[in-house]
Amino acid sequence: MRKFKLQVQTTVDGYMAGPNGEMGWLTFPWTDDITAHIGALTAPVDCIVLGRRLAEGFIPAWASGPEGESRDAIDKMNNTPKVVISRTLTESPWENAVVAGGDLAETVRELKARPGGDIITYGGAALASSLIAQGLLDEIHLFVNPTAIGAGLPVFADTGVNQRFDLVAAKPFDCGITTLHFAPKRA
Repeated sequence: MRKFKLQVQTTVDGYMAGPNGEMGWLTFPWTDDITAHIGALTAPVDCIVLGRRLAEGFIPAWASGPEGESRDAIDKMNNTPKVVISRTLTESPWENAVVAGGDLAETVRELKARPGGDIITYGGAALASSLIAQGLLDEIHLFVNPTAIGAGLPVFADTGVNQRFDLVAAKPFDCGITTLHFAPKRA
């Protein structure tokens, strides 16, 4: 069965964005070591899952070829099929993307049951929190930026239960970001 991964930028105090979605706290420029790490993390991925609000910015940003990104990274993001989780959209306004509504757990089970490589999500906040709360992820990759913002959209919002994780790996990078790779403990 395919692995479902969350890759998310976070502050040291656990926020993936400021209270209004602000992202000015992100650490840039990235260094070659973190770029290589991300390349290895995404190499086996052949499906990207996004929340609707994130998709509205993410898909057009990659389609325009963001500055500072390699041609390979841009092509990987644009050519990888996307599933947009939405309660409001019925069809995708984007190329290479489909919309999925309905029960989140059922959608994830169906995606994981299909043949193929790994699945990755970058969020948004509501989707990431729901995936964590429902135990639908196989791996969590937190890219911890050396910044605290004091308030915002938490990575682990209202999970409703005490969840336990195994630390698989921790790796600091020259740019100051440290990745923490967790796997949920399953009964």
